[in-house]
Amino acid sequence: MMRRRQIRTARRKFSGGKYRRSNNLAVGYNVTEEMVGPFSVSRQLNDQIALAKALIAVAKEHNNLQFAWELSAQIRIFQLLLSNSATNQPPSAFHAEVETAIRDMSLLIHQAKQLHYDSATTIMKLKAQIQDYKEQISSLSDKNTKSGQQAAEAVPKGLYCLGVMLTMDWFMNSNLQRKNMEKRRIAEKLNDNNLYHFCIFSDNLLGTSVVINSTSVNAHHPELLVFHVVTDQVNYAAMKAWFSMNSFRGVTVDVQKLEDLTWLNASYVPVLKQLQDSETQKYYFSGKANVKTQIKFQNPKYLSMLNHLRFYIPEFLPQLKKVVFLDDDVVVQKDLIPLFKIDLHGNVNGAVETCMETFHRFHTYLNFSHPLIKAHFDPDACGWAFGMNVFDLVEWRRRNVTGIYHYWQERNVDRTLWKLGTLPPGLLSFYGLTEVLSPQWHMLGLGYDESKDLKAFRDGAVVHYNGNRKPWMKIAIEKYKGLWEKYVDYSHPSLQQCNVH
Repeated sequence: MMRRRQIRTARRKFSGGKYRRSNNLAVGYNVTEEMVGPFSVSRQLNDQIALAKALIAVAKEHNNLQFAWELSAQIRIFQLLLSNSATNQPPSAFHAEVETAIRDMSLLIHQAKQLHYDSATTIMKLKAQIQDYKEQISSLSDKNTKSGQQAAEAVPKGLYCLGVMLTMDWFMNSNLQRKNMEKRRIAEKLNDNNLYHFCIFSDNLLGTSVVINSTSVNAHHPELLVFHVVTDQVNYAAMKAWFSMNSFRGVTVDVQKLEDLTWLNASYVPVLKQLQDSETQKYYFSGKANVKTQIKFQNPKYLSMLNHLRFYIPEFLPQLKKVVFLDDDVVVQKDLIPLFKIDLHGNVNGAVETCMETFHRFHTYLNFSHPLIKAHFDPDACGWAFGMNVFDLVEWRRRNVTGIYHYWQERNVDRTLWKLGTLPPGLLSFYGLTEVLSPQWHMLGLGYDESKDLKAFRDGAVVHYNGNRKPWMKIAIEKYKGLWEKYVDYSHPSLQQCNVH
Protein backbone atom coordinates (compact mmCIF):
# COMPACT_ATOMS: atom_id res chain seq x y z
CA MET A 1 0.00 0.00 0.00
CA MET A 2 2.85 2.37 0.85
CA ARG A 3 4.39 1.78 -2.57
CA ARG A 4 1.05 2.49 -4.33
CA ARG A 5 0.69 5.82 -2.49
CA GLN A 6 4.24 6.70 -3.53
CA ILE A 7 3.40 5.96 -7.15
CA ARG A 8 0.24 8.14 -6.98
CA THR A 9 2.25 10.96 -5.42
CA ALA A 10 4.89 10.63 -8.13
CA ARG A 11 2.22 10.72 -10.81
CA ARG A 12 0.94 14.04 -9.44
CA LYS A 13 4.51 15.30 -9.29
CA PHE A 14 5.28 14.39 -12.86
CA SER A 15 1.89 15.66 -14.20
CA GLY A 16 2.58 19.38 -13.69
CA GLY A 17 1.75 19.89 -17.34
CA LYS A 18 -0.79 17.98 -19.33
CA TYR A 19 0.71 15.13 -21.33
CA ARG A 20 0.71 16.11 -25.02
CA ARG A 21 0.02 13.63 -27.71
CA SER A 22 2.65 13.68 -30.35
CA ASN A 23 1.40 14.26 -33.89
CA ASN A 24 3.14 11.09 -34.99
CA LEU A 25 0.77 9.06 -32.82
CA ALA A 26 -2.28 10.28 -34.68
CA VAL A 27 -4.09 8.62 -37.53
CA GLY A 28 -1.66 7.29 -40.10
CA TYR A 29 0.74 6.36 -37.35
CA ASN A 30 4.08 4.99 -38.66
CA VAL A 31 6.24 3.00 -36.22
CA THR A 32 9.52 3.52 -38.07
CA GLU A 33 9.02 7.29 -38.36
CA GLU A 34 8.08 7.48 -34.69
CA MET A 35 11.19 5.58 -33.53
CA VAL A 36 13.60 7.83 -35.43
CA GLY A 37 11.82 11.04 -34.47
CA PRO A 38 13.36 13.49 -31.97
CA PHE A 39 10.56 12.91 -29.42
CA SER A 40 10.21 9.15 -29.88
CA VAL A 41 8.10 7.52 -27.19
CA SER A 42 9.16 4.05 -28.35
CA ARG A 43 12.82 4.91 -27.93
CA GLN A 44 12.12 6.32 -24.47
CA LEU A 45 10.37 3.10 -23.48
CA ASN A 46 13.26 0.97 -24.77
CA ASP A 47 15.84 3.13 -22.98
CA GLN A 48 13.99 2.78 -19.69
CA ILE A 49 13.68 -0.98 -20.20
CA ALA A 50 17.45 -1.26 -20.66
CA LEU A 51 18.11 0.78 -17.51
CA ALA A 52 15.53 -1.18 -15.52
CA LYS A 53 17.12 -4.50 -16.51
CA ALA A 54 20.48 -3.29 -15.21
CA LEU A 55 18.82 -2.14 -11.96
CA ILE A 56 17.21 -5.56 -11.55
CA ALA A 57 20.64 -7.19 -11.57
CA VAL A 58 21.88 -4.74 -8.92
CA ALA A 59 18.74 -5.17 -6.80
CA LYS A 60 19.12 -8.93 -6.83
CA GLU A 61 22.77 -8.52 -5.88
CA HIS A 62 21.53 -6.63 -2.77
CA ASN A 63 18.88 -9.31 -2.19
CA ASN A 64 16.12 -6.74 -2.70
CA LEU A 65 13.85 -9.18 -4.49
CA GLN A 66 10.67 -7.13 -3.97
CA PHE A 67 12.13 -4.14 -5.79
CA ALA A 68 13.49 -6.40 -8.54
CA TRP A 69 10.01 -7.89 -8.97
CA GLU A 70 8.42 -4.42 -9.29
CA LEU A 71 10.96 -3.44 -11.94
CA SER A 72 10.28 -6.70 -13.83
CA ALA A 73 6.52 -6.06 -13.70
CA GLN A 74 7.00 -2.56 -15.09
CA ILE A 75 9.24 -3.89 -17.86
CA ARG A 76 6.48 -6.30 -18.87
CA ILE A 77 4.04 -3.36 -19.08
CA PHE A 78 6.48 -1.46 -21.29
CA GLN A 79 6.94 -4.47 -23.54
CA LEU A 80 3.17 -4.85 -23.89
CA LEU A 81 2.85 -1.19 -24.84
CA LEU A 82 5.56 -1.54 -27.45
CA SER A 83 3.83 -4.61 -28.83
CA ASN A 84 0.53 -2.71 -29.11
CA SER A 85 2.23 0.22 -30.82
CA ALA A 86 3.57 -2.12 -33.50
CA THR A 87 0.02 -2.82 -34.73
CA ASN A 88 0.05 0.58 -36.52
CA GLN A 89 -3.43 1.20 -35.12
CA PRO A 90 -2.89 2.20 -31.47
CA PRO A 91 -6.05 2.40 -29.42
CA SER A 92 -7.16 5.78 -28.07
CA ALA A 93 -6.23 4.67 -24.56
CA PHE A 94 -2.64 3.95 -25.62
CA HIS A 95 -1.39 7.47 -24.93
CA ALA A 96 -2.70 7.55 -21.40
CA GLU A 97 -1.19 4.14 -20.72
CA VAL A 98 2.21 5.33 -21.99
CA GLU A 99 2.05 8.41 -19.74
CA THR A 100 1.18 6.29 -16.73
CA ALA A 101 3.84 3.67 -17.45
CA ILE A 102 6.62 6.21 -17.96
CA ARG A 103 5.73 7.96 -14.69
CA ASP A 104 5.63 4.70 -12.77
CA MET A 105 9.00 3.65 -14.16
CA SER A 106 10.44 7.10 -13.43
CA LEU A 107 9.40 6.69 -9.81
CA LEU A 108 11.08 3.31 -9.58
CA ILE A 109 14.27 4.70 -11.10
CA HIS A 110 14.12 7.59 -8.64
CA GLN A 111 13.80 5.11 -5.78
CA ALA A 112 16.74 3.16 -7.17
CA LYS A 113 18.87 6.27 -6.89
CA GLN A 114 17.78 6.70 -3.27
CA LEU A 115 18.93 3.11 -2.71
CA HIS A 116 22.25 4.05 -4.34
CA TYR A 117 21.40 2.06 -7.45
CA ASP A 118 22.51 4.99 -9.58
CA SER A 119 24.28 4.56 -12.94
CA ALA A 120 27.82 4.75 -11.55
CA THR A 121 27.09 2.16 -8.88
CA THR A 122 25.28 -0.01 -11.39
CA ILE A 123 28.22 0.09 -13.81
CA MET A 124 30.68 -0.81 -11.05
CA LYS A 125 28.51 -3.71 -9.91
CA LEU A 126 28.05 -4.98 -13.45
CA LYS A 127 31.79 -4.76 -14.12
CA ALA A 128 32.43 -6.78 -10.97
CA GLN A 129 29.87 -9.34 -12.08
CA ILE A 130 31.40 -9.55 -15.55
CA GLN A 131 34.85 -10.13 -14.07
CA ASP A 132 33.44 -12.83 -11.80
CA TYR A 133 31.74 -14.50 -14.76
CA LYS A 134 34.97 -14.34 -16.76
CA GLU A 135 36.84 -16.09 -13.97
CA GLN A 136 34.13 -18.75 -13.74
CA ILE A 137 34.22 -19.27 -17.51
CA SER A 138 38.03 -19.52 -17.45
CA SER A 139 37.89 -22.08 -14.64
CA LEU A 140 35.24 -24.13 -16.44
CA SER A 141 37.22 -23.90 -19.68
CA ASP A 142 40.34 -25.24 -17.95
CA LYS A 143 38.32 -28.08 -16.43
CA ASN A 144 36.75 -28.84 -19.80
CA THR A 145 40.18 -28.85 -21.49
CA LYS A 146 41.58 -31.17 -18.83
CA SER A 147 38.58 -33.50 -19.07
CA GLY A 148 38.79 -33.54 -22.86
CA GLN A 149 42.49 -34.34 -22.76
CA GLN A 150 41.97 -37.10 -20.19
CA ALA A 151 39.24 -38.56 -22.38
CA ALA A 152 41.53 -38.38 -25.41
CA GLU A 153 44.37 -40.10 -23.55
CA ALA A 154 42.20 -42.86 -22.12
CA VAL A 155 41.99 -46.18 -23.96
CA PRO A 156 38.35 -47.14 -24.59
CA LYS A 157 37.33 -50.29 -22.75
CA GLY A 158 36.63 -52.21 -25.96
CA LEU A 159 40.06 -51.45 -27.43
CA TYR A 160 41.78 -52.40 -24.19
CA CYS A 161 39.90 -55.72 -24.22
CA LEU A 162 40.88 -56.25 -27.86
CA GLY A 163 44.57 -55.74 -27.09
CA VAL A 164 44.53 -58.12 -24.13
CA MET A 165 42.62 -60.82 -26.01
CA LEU A 166 44.89 -60.66 -29.08
CA THR A 167 48.00 -60.78 -26.88
CA MET A 168 46.71 -63.97 -25.27
CA ASP A 169 45.88 -65.41 -28.71
CA TRP A 170 49.40 -64.67 -29.92
CA PHE A 171 51.09 -66.59 -27.13
CA MET A 172 48.54 -69.42 -26.96
CA ASN A 173 47.75 -69.97 -30.64
CA SER A 174 50.66 -71.61 -32.47
CA ASN A 175 48.83 -71.24 -35.81
CA LEU A 176 49.19 -67.46 -35.64
CA GLN A 177 52.92 -67.67 -35.12
CA ARG A 178 53.17 -70.21 -37.93
CA LYS A 179 51.34 -67.79 -40.26
CA ASN A 180 53.74 -65.09 -39.19
CA MET A 181 56.73 -67.30 -40.05
CA GLU A 182 55.24 -67.92 -43.50
CA LYS A 183 54.97 -64.17 -44.03
CA ARG A 184 58.63 -63.78 -43.15
CA ARG A 185 59.44 -65.47 -46.45
CA ILE A 186 58.50 -62.26 -48.21
CA ALA A 187 61.03 -60.26 -46.21
CA GLU A 188 62.83 -59.25 -49.39
CA LYS A 189 59.87 -56.99 -50.17
CA LEU A 190 60.75 -54.83 -47.18
CA ASN A 191 63.79 -53.39 -48.97
CA ASP A 192 62.50 -53.44 -52.55
CA ASN A 193 62.55 -49.92 -54.01
CA ASN A 194 60.33 -51.05 -56.86
CA LEU A 195 57.46 -51.30 -54.36
CA TYR A 196 55.62 -48.51 -52.51
CA HIS A 197 56.51 -48.19 -48.83
CA PHE A 198 54.50 -46.66 -45.97
CA CYS A 199 55.38 -46.04 -42.32
CA ILE A 200 53.05 -46.02 -39.30
CA PHE A 201 54.39 -45.59 -35.75
CA SER A 202 51.58 -46.29 -33.31
CA ASP A 203 50.33 -48.04 -30.18
CA ASN A 204 46.74 -47.99 -31.50
CA LEU A 205 45.83 -51.29 -33.10
CA LEU A 206 42.42 -50.37 -34.52
CA GLY A 207 43.61 -47.00 -35.82
CA THR A 208 46.57 -48.64 -37.57
CA SER A 209 44.29 -51.31 -39.01
CA VAL A 210 41.94 -48.70 -40.50
CA VAL A 211 44.86 -46.87 -42.12
CA ILE A 212 46.13 -50.05 -43.76
CA ASN A 213 42.67 -51.33 -44.70
CA SER A 214 41.56 -48.02 -46.24
CA THR A 215 44.82 -47.76 -48.18
CA SER A 216 44.49 -51.29 -49.56
CA VAL A 217 40.79 -50.93 -50.46
CA ASN A 218 41.44 -47.80 -52.51
CA ALA A 219 44.69 -48.98 -54.12
CA HIS A 220 44.66 -50.11 -57.75
CA HIS A 221 47.55 -52.50 -57.03
CA PRO A 222 47.52 -53.35 -53.30
CA GLU A 223 50.02 -56.16 -53.84
CA LEU A 224 52.66 -53.49 -54.50
CA LEU A 225 52.18 -51.82 -51.10
CA VAL A 226 54.42 -52.46 -48.07
CA PHE A 227 53.61 -51.15 -44.58
CA HIS A 228 56.33 -50.77 -41.95
CA VAL A 229 54.60 -50.63 -38.56
CA VAL A 230 56.44 -49.88 -35.33
CA THR A 231 54.69 -50.21 -31.97
CA ASP A 232 55.76 -50.55 -28.34
CA GLN A 233 56.34 -53.69 -26.30
CA VAL A 234 52.91 -53.53 -24.66
CA ASN A 235 51.06 -53.68 -27.98
CA TYR A 236 53.53 -55.71 -30.03
CA ALA A 237 51.97 -59.17 -29.57
CA ALA A 238 48.46 -57.87 -30.24
CA MET A 239 49.62 -56.13 -33.43
CA LYS A 240 51.43 -59.26 -34.60
CA ALA A 241 48.36 -61.40 -33.95
CA TRP A 242 45.96 -59.01 -35.70
CA PHE A 243 48.02 -58.62 -38.87
CA SER A 244 48.73 -62.35 -38.97
CA MET A 245 45.06 -63.36 -38.78
CA ASN A 246 43.80 -60.71 -41.22
CA SER A 247 44.59 -60.14 -44.87
CA PHE A 248 44.45 -56.73 -46.56
CA ARG A 249 44.14 -57.53 -50.27
CA GLY A 250 47.71 -58.70 -50.60
CA VAL A 251 49.35 -55.75 -48.81
CA THR A 252 52.60 -56.63 -47.02
CA VAL A 253 52.58 -55.63 -43.33
CA ASP A 254 55.70 -55.83 -41.19
CA VAL A 255 55.37 -55.14 -37.45
CA GLN A 256 58.41 -54.24 -35.39
CA LYS A 257 58.93 -53.42 -31.74
CA LEU A 258 60.36 -50.05 -30.73
CA GLU A 259 62.47 -51.66 -28.01
CA ASP A 260 64.29 -53.76 -30.64
CA LEU A 261 65.66 -50.62 -32.28
CA THR A 262 68.63 -50.57 -29.92
CA TRP A 263 70.36 -47.72 -31.73
CA LEU A 264 67.59 -45.46 -30.36
CA ASN A 265 69.24 -44.71 -27.02
CA ALA A 266 69.88 -41.72 -24.77
CA SER A 267 73.43 -41.25 -26.04
CA TYR A 268 72.10 -40.62 -29.56
CA VAL A 269 68.50 -39.38 -29.21
CA PRO A 270 68.00 -35.97 -27.51
CA VAL A 271 64.43 -36.73 -26.47
CA LEU A 272 65.51 -39.86 -24.58
CA LYS A 273 68.33 -37.91 -22.98
CA GLN A 274 65.88 -35.21 -21.88
CA LEU A 275 63.66 -37.82 -20.26
CA GLN A 276 66.50 -38.57 -17.85
CA ASP A 277 66.50 -34.96 -16.67
CA SER A 278 64.77 -34.50 -13.30
CA GLU A 279 63.16 -31.19 -14.28
CA THR A 280 61.74 -32.74 -17.45
CA GLN A 281 60.37 -35.68 -15.48
CA LYS A 282 58.76 -33.32 -12.98
CA TYR A 283 57.25 -31.20 -15.76
CA TYR A 284 55.63 -34.09 -17.63
CA PHE A 285 55.02 -36.77 -15.00
CA SER A 286 54.38 -35.05 -11.65
CA GLY A 287 50.64 -34.89 -12.34
CA LYS A 288 50.56 -31.27 -11.17
CA ALA A 289 49.59 -28.65 -13.73
CA ASN A 290 51.78 -25.57 -13.89
CA VAL A 291 49.48 -22.54 -13.61
CA LYS A 292 51.63 -20.71 -16.16
CA THR A 293 51.44 -23.55 -18.68
CA GLN A 294 48.48 -24.81 -20.67
CA ILE A 295 47.45 -28.29 -19.62
CA LYS A 296 47.98 -29.78 -23.07
CA PHE A 297 51.66 -28.74 -23.02
CA GLN A 298 52.37 -31.12 -20.14
CA ASN A 299 51.16 -34.24 -21.92
CA PRO A 300 54.01 -36.83 -21.76
CA LYS A 301 52.96 -38.33 -25.12
CA TYR A 302 54.87 -35.49 -26.77
CA LEU A 303 58.12 -37.09 -25.60
CA SER A 304 57.10 -40.57 -26.77
CA MET A 305 59.60 -42.16 -29.15
CA LEU A 306 56.70 -43.42 -31.26
CA ASN A 307 56.00 -39.75 -31.97
CA HIS A 308 59.63 -38.80 -32.58
CA LEU A 309 60.55 -41.90 -34.61
CA ARG A 310 59.43 -39.99 -37.74
CA PHE A 311 62.73 -38.08 -37.57
CA TYR A 312 64.72 -41.34 -37.87
CA ILE A 313 63.04 -42.96 -40.89
CA PRO A 314 66.26 -43.08 -43.00
CA GLU A 315 68.01 -45.02 -40.23
CA PHE A 316 64.99 -47.22 -39.58
CA LEU A 317 64.75 -48.07 -43.30
CA PRO A 318 68.34 -47.67 -44.54
CA GLN A 319 67.80 -49.39 -47.91
CA LEU A 320 64.78 -47.39 -49.06
CA LYS A 321 64.71 -44.26 -51.21
CA LYS A 322 61.18 -42.92 -50.73
CA VAL A 323 58.37 -43.52 -48.22
CA VAL A 324 54.98 -42.11 -47.31
CA PHE A 325 54.47 -41.44 -43.61
CA LEU A 326 50.91 -41.81 -42.22
CA ASP A 327 49.52 -41.06 -38.76
CA ASP A 328 47.24 -43.62 -37.12
CA ASP A 329 44.26 -41.23 -37.10
CA VAL A 330 43.90 -40.83 -40.86
CA VAL A 331 41.67 -42.51 -43.43
CA VAL A 332 42.89 -43.08 -46.99
CA GLN A 333 40.23 -42.59 -49.68
CA LYS A 334 42.25 -42.56 -52.91
CA ASP A 335 45.03 -44.57 -54.49
CA LEU A 336 48.27 -43.20 -52.99
CA ILE A 337 50.71 -44.67 -55.53
CA PRO A 338 50.69 -41.39 -57.53
CA LEU A 339 52.16 -39.68 -54.45
CA PHE A 340 55.44 -41.50 -55.02
CA LYS A 341 55.65 -40.09 -58.54
CA ILE A 342 55.40 -36.42 -57.51
CA ASP A 343 58.56 -34.45 -58.25
CA LEU A 344 59.76 -32.90 -54.97
CA HIS A 345 62.27 -30.71 -56.86
CA GLY A 346 65.16 -31.65 -54.62
CA ASN A 347 63.20 -31.18 -51.41
CA VAL A 348 62.99 -33.75 -48.64
CA ASN A 349 59.41 -33.42 -47.42
CA GLY A 350 56.21 -33.28 -49.48
CA ALA A 351 53.40 -31.85 -47.35
CA VAL A 352 50.16 -29.87 -47.47
CA GLU A 353 50.32 -26.30 -46.18
CA THR A 354 47.92 -25.20 -43.45
CA CYS A 355 48.32 -21.41 -43.46
CA MET A 356 44.99 -20.47 -45.00
CA GLU A 357 44.50 -18.66 -41.68
CA THR A 358 47.15 -16.65 -39.86
CA PHE A 359 47.24 -18.91 -36.80
CA HIS A 360 48.93 -21.68 -38.83
CA ARG A 361 52.07 -19.69 -39.53
CA PHE A 362 55.42 -20.18 -37.83
CA HIS A 363 54.78 -17.55 -35.15
CA THR A 364 51.95 -19.73 -33.81
CA TYR A 365 54.24 -22.67 -33.05
CA LEU A 366 57.58 -21.06 -32.24
CA ASN A 367 58.82 -18.50 -29.73
CA PHE A 368 60.00 -15.58 -31.86
CA SER A 369 61.05 -13.63 -28.78
CA HIS A 370 63.95 -16.08 -28.55
CA PRO A 371 66.94 -14.68 -30.48
CA LEU A 372 67.85 -18.04 -31.99
CA ILE A 373 64.41 -18.46 -33.56
CA LYS A 374 64.16 -14.80 -34.55
CA ALA A 375 67.53 -14.90 -36.32
CA HIS A 376 66.87 -17.98 -38.48
CA PHE A 377 63.15 -18.08 -39.37
CA ASP A 378 60.38 -15.99 -40.86
CA PRO A 379 57.46 -15.64 -38.41
CA ASP A 380 55.01 -15.44 -41.32
CA ALA A 381 56.33 -18.58 -43.02
CA CYS A 382 53.56 -21.02 -43.82
CA GLY A 383 53.09 -24.06 -41.61
CA TRP A 384 52.40 -27.52 -42.96
CA ALA A 385 50.96 -30.72 -41.54
CA PHE A 386 52.37 -34.00 -40.33
CA GLY A 387 50.11 -37.02 -40.83
CA MET A 388 50.53 -37.61 -44.56
CA ASN A 389 54.00 -36.82 -45.83
CA VAL A 390 56.09 -38.16 -48.68
CA PHE A 391 59.80 -38.25 -47.83
CA ASP A 392 62.72 -38.47 -50.23
CA LEU A 393 65.13 -40.46 -48.06
CA VAL A 394 68.07 -39.98 -50.43
CA GLU A 395 67.83 -36.20 -50.07
CA TRP A 396 67.14 -36.60 -46.35
CA ARG A 397 70.45 -38.39 -45.84
CA ARG A 398 72.32 -35.97 -48.07
CA ARG A 399 70.94 -32.92 -46.22
CA ASN A 400 71.39 -34.59 -42.79
CA VAL A 401 67.88 -33.61 -41.67
CA THR A 402 68.11 -35.85 -38.60
CA GLY A 403 71.23 -33.92 -37.55
CA ILE A 404 69.32 -30.64 -37.97
CA TYR A 405 66.52 -32.06 -35.81
CA HIS A 406 69.05 -33.02 -33.13
CA TYR A 407 70.49 -29.49 -33.18
CA TRP A 408 67.16 -27.85 -32.44
CA GLN A 409 65.91 -30.50 -30.02
CA GLU A 410 69.05 -30.15 -27.88
CA ARG A 411 68.52 -26.39 -27.67
CA ASN A 412 64.96 -26.77 -26.47
CA VAL A 413 65.70 -28.70 -23.30
CA ASP A 414 64.21 -25.80 -21.30
CA ARG A 415 61.20 -25.58 -23.67
CA THR A 416 61.90 -21.94 -24.58
CA LEU A 417 61.93 -22.44 -28.37
CA TRP A 418 58.60 -24.25 -28.50
CA LYS A 419 56.26 -25.89 -26.02
CA LEU A 420 55.04 -29.21 -27.32
CA GLY A 421 54.82 -31.80 -30.06
CA THR A 422 56.73 -32.90 -33.12
CA LEU A 423 55.43 -30.26 -35.54
CA PRO A 424 57.57 -27.33 -34.24
CA PRO A 425 60.87 -29.26 -34.56
CA GLY A 426 59.58 -30.55 -37.90
CA LEU A 427 59.02 -26.99 -39.13
CA LEU A 428 62.59 -26.14 -38.11
CA SER A 429 64.19 -29.32 -39.48
CA PHE A 430 62.48 -29.20 -42.88
CA TYR A 431 62.66 -25.40 -43.25
CA GLY A 432 63.41 -24.68 -46.90
CA LEU A 433 63.20 -28.40 -47.67
CA THR A 434 59.44 -28.82 -48.07
CA GLU A 435 57.57 -29.21 -51.35
CA VAL A 436 53.97 -27.99 -51.17
CA LEU A 437 51.37 -30.58 -52.21
CA SER A 438 47.80 -30.02 -53.39
CA PRO A 439 45.38 -29.64 -50.43
CA GLN A 440 43.32 -32.56 -51.73
CA TRP A 441 46.08 -34.94 -50.73
CA HIS A 442 45.66 -34.24 -47.03
CA MET A 443 42.55 -32.68 -45.45
CA LEU A 444 42.58 -31.92 -41.74
CA GLY A 445 40.33 -30.96 -38.83
CA LEU A 446 37.97 -33.90 -38.31
CA GLY A 447 39.08 -34.35 -34.70
CA TYR A 448 38.12 -30.90 -33.45
CA ASP A 449 36.24 -28.76 -35.98
CA GLU A 450 32.50 -29.45 -36.28
CA SER A 451 32.04 -26.81 -39.00
CA LYS A 452 33.86 -28.73 -41.75
CA ASP A 453 31.96 -29.51 -44.95
CA LEU A 454 31.61 -33.29 -45.00
CA LYS A 455 30.97 -33.32 -48.76
CA ALA A 456 34.33 -31.67 -49.43
CA PHE A 457 36.11 -34.26 -47.29
CA ARG A 458 34.66 -37.14 -49.27
CA ASP A 459 36.91 -36.08 -52.17
CA GLY A 460 40.11 -35.92 -50.10
CA ALA A 461 42.85 -38.50 -50.70
CA VAL A 462 43.68 -38.62 -46.99
CA VAL A 463 41.41 -37.20 -44.26
CA HIS A 464 42.85 -36.55 -40.83
CA TYR A 465 41.16 -36.72 -37.41
CA ASN A 466 43.75 -34.46 -35.82
CA GLY A 467 42.59 -33.18 -32.44
CA ASN A 468 41.29 -34.87 -29.29
CA ARG A 469 38.03 -36.23 -30.72
CA LYS A 470 39.31 -39.38 -32.39
CA PRO A 471 36.83 -41.50 -34.39
CA TRP A 472 37.23 -44.54 -32.11
CA MET A 473 36.20 -42.56 -29.03
CA LYS A 474 32.81 -41.68 -27.56
CA ILE A 475 33.69 -37.99 -27.79
CA ALA A 476 34.18 -38.24 -31.57
CA ILE A 477 32.32 -35.79 -33.80
CA GLU A 478 29.39 -37.92 -34.89
CA LYS A 479 28.94 -36.63 -38.44
CA TYR A 480 32.54 -37.52 -39.37
CA LYS A 481 32.63 -41.04 -37.90
CA GLY A 482 31.19 -42.68 -41.01
CA LEU A 483 34.31 -41.95 -43.06
CA TRP A 484 36.35 -43.96 -40.56
CA GLU A 485 33.85 -46.69 -39.62
CA LYS A 486 33.52 -47.62 -43.28
CA TYR A 487 36.84 -49.46 -42.89
CA VAL A 488 36.10 -51.23 -39.59
CA ASP A 489 34.62 -54.73 -39.81
CA TYR A 490 32.44 -54.75 -36.71
CA SER A 491 31.35 -58.30 -37.53
CA HIS A 492 34.91 -59.55 -36.86
CA PRO A 493 34.75 -62.13 -34.00
CA SER A 494 37.45 -60.37 -31.98
CA LEU A 495 35.67 -57.02 -32.16
CA GLN A 496 32.35 -58.60 -31.26
CA GLN A 497 33.82 -60.42 -28.25
CA CYS A 498 35.13 -57.11 -26.94
CA ASN A 499 31.95 -55.21 -27.78
CA VAL A 500 33.79 -52.79 -30.06
CA HIS A 501 31.15 -50.80 -31.91
